[in-house]
Parts: sequence; C-alpha cells; structure tokens
Amino acid sequence: MGQPESREHREPDQARLPPGQRLQRGWPVTHYGPVPKFRPDRWEFRVFGATADGDKRCWTHEEFSALPFSTVVADLHCVTKFSMVGSEWGGVPARTILDLAPPGPAVTHVMVWAEYGYSSNLRLADFASDRTIFATHKDGELLTAEHGFPARLVVPHLYAWKGPKWVRGVEYMTADRRGFWEERGYHNVGDPWAEQRYSYQELPGDGPEL
Repeated sequence: MGQPESREHREPDQARLPPGQRLQRGWPVTHYGPVPKFRPDRWEFRVFGATADGDKRCWTHEEFSALPFSTVVADLHCVTKFSMVGSEWGGVPARTILDLAPPGPAVTHVMVWAEYGYSSNLRLADFASDRTIFATHKDGELLTAEHGFPARLVVPHLYAWKGPKWVRGVEYMTADRRGFWEERGYHNVGDPWAEQRYSYQELPGDGPEL
C-alpha cells in the first residue's frame, strides 16, 4: 500500500491563502439585496467629489466599455472565509479612471458607489494599486448579472466586500468615512493577511477620526 499524499501535494494552493481561509472550487453567489436590472440606456459611471478640476466626469455604458481593457490574474478572498485563486479579471484598471479624472491633491480616500446606494470606502493607495480593476469579465467570459455585470470592483489584496458588484461611480474624499458594511461592523481596512474582518479589531489609525 502506498503512502498517503502529503497535505502540500493534495492542496497545492492552500499555502497561498490568507489565515482562516479555505480554498473554494467554483464561484458562490454572495450579495446583499436583489440583483439589479441592467438598463444600458440609463447606466452611467461617474467620478465626483474632490476632483482636481472640481468637475465630475461621466461615461455612458458604451463609453465605459470603450476604455482601455486590461487583465489581472488575482485571487479573491471573501470575509466568509472562502478564497478563489488564479482567476483572470478583465476590465478597466482603476489607474485608468484616476488618469482620466484625476483626484485633487488633498484626496486620501475614495468611496466606491454601487446600485441601491451600496458603498465601500478605500484608501486612495489601495484604489490606485496596479492590480485594482473594474472587472467586466472573468476568465475571458462576460460577468453574469449575479456576479456583478456590468462592472464590479476587484481589489485583490483586500477582502472581497471592498470590491462592490454593480458599480456606478467613485467619489474622491479628503477624509475617510465608512461604507455600507463598515458601518455595520466590518473592519475599515479589510486586509485578509492580517485577518482584519471586524471593526472591534481596528487599531488607532485604521478608521475615520471621530
């Protein structure tokens, strides 16, 4: 009888997961509220708030779809403790949005807005990462409505709730404030490698000043 396979051989991807996460085969559907109905004639992506020129910038769905397309191969870590590894996300890099609609010099954070008023706050440095992308595709296929079509934000180095589905715009902010889940007890930063899951774990400087 042969020797049992080692854990490293049976689970080659486990070592790359943040603490407390488990490897997920397939892509579960997780979200709060109903799936919105996409109406291309009404859809727009807008950037507003503390922009460099004080004006807001808007793109129709056709215009947004025509922006430069890029891909990022990255993992996705859900705070519910599942992780998907090695997915290819295709879409518009966040850096492209920053270049086309620059933030003002005092901007430190962004609020990413999605359908139904859902929001998620990010430090500007996290949003500006070369790996942060407004994904329209996964593994070469257009996103389904359940997974965020027409666009979802993917921030690979943070928990997935920091990347909303059904994104509609970005607000530039000169001070931090909590988004939807952050107001409901989730960690303001959300680093999976530090297991920053809940607000009670926050250290001084992790959250907005009171």
